[in-house]
Amino acid sequence: MQNTEATPETKHNSDPNLEYDDINARGSSKSGFGKIIENVFRKFQTVGFLFFLVPVILVCVFCLAVSLTPGIMLVNWIGVEVATQGLLIKSFAYGLGLSFGFLAFILTLITIVPIMNFPILPFVKAYRGAWFSIESIPWYYHNALTYLVRYTILDLITPSPLNVYFFKMMGMKVGKGVMINTSNVSDPCLIILEDYVTIGGSVYMMAHYGMKGFLIIDKLHIKKGAMVGLAAKLLGGVTIGEKAVVAPNVAVLPKTVIKPGEKYGMPAAPVNPT
Repeated sequence: MQNTEATPETKHNSDPNLEYDDINARGSSKSGFGKIIENVFRKFQTVGFLFFLVPVILVCVFCLAVSLTPGIMLVNWIGVEVATQGLLIKSFAYGLGLSFGFLAFILTLITIVPIMNFPILPFVKAYRGAWFSIESIPWYYHNALTYLVRYTILDLITPSPLNVYFFKMMGMKVGKGVMINTSNVSDPCLIILEDYVTIGGSVYMMAHYGMKGFLIIDKLHIKKGAMVGLAAKLLGGVTIGEKAVVAPNVAVLPKTVIKPGEKYGMPAAPVNPT
């Protein structure tokens, strides 16, 4: 398991009498231009967030436009071909065009989004510090593109080779024989699924969490042959050992290490009286 990155900002006041340290209100510990950006970002948080949000919106709009293009072209072509036909034939032809256009939209979206995500992958790393930071920008961008697919069409292709293809393209390390029966995935480029891992339906997998004002980004690693039960929740920094089993509806908290073969979250077997 990879340790989170330590920065001067993470060395906050350790006084146990202080319940909360607002790291996002501090000045940046960086130097040069990075310090200026972070200080402005933190001083004007709402405006700064909107400033960085605009490029993300434009990229998402571009991805949607590219993905819709094949279907619109098909429908326009059909319109020309059936222009002289009756209402029933026209309607059926347009229905076919829209149906195939929607399939083209799915295939194009799960391809164009990873392409737009690819340049940012080297900058999404383990981190512990302020939410309003330079390190959080590529992480936010990566997840925004992931959610564009997650909240539009990902459920329609889950589970299938197509959702595995999408996660691999987004940077997830996926071994052979892996089954991912969920679309509730964040930070795919920081998730490792070794060979023959099974992820049950509606499982939440994310490689981040928030704690006392800090953003913590840390890898989620599920080792060979492990199984995660229905609707379990896995957070950043978790390692699940080989052939371990996580019970349904269990929350696996950050930094948890589940031993190989362990049945995590399952009640102990009753002891028969003698």
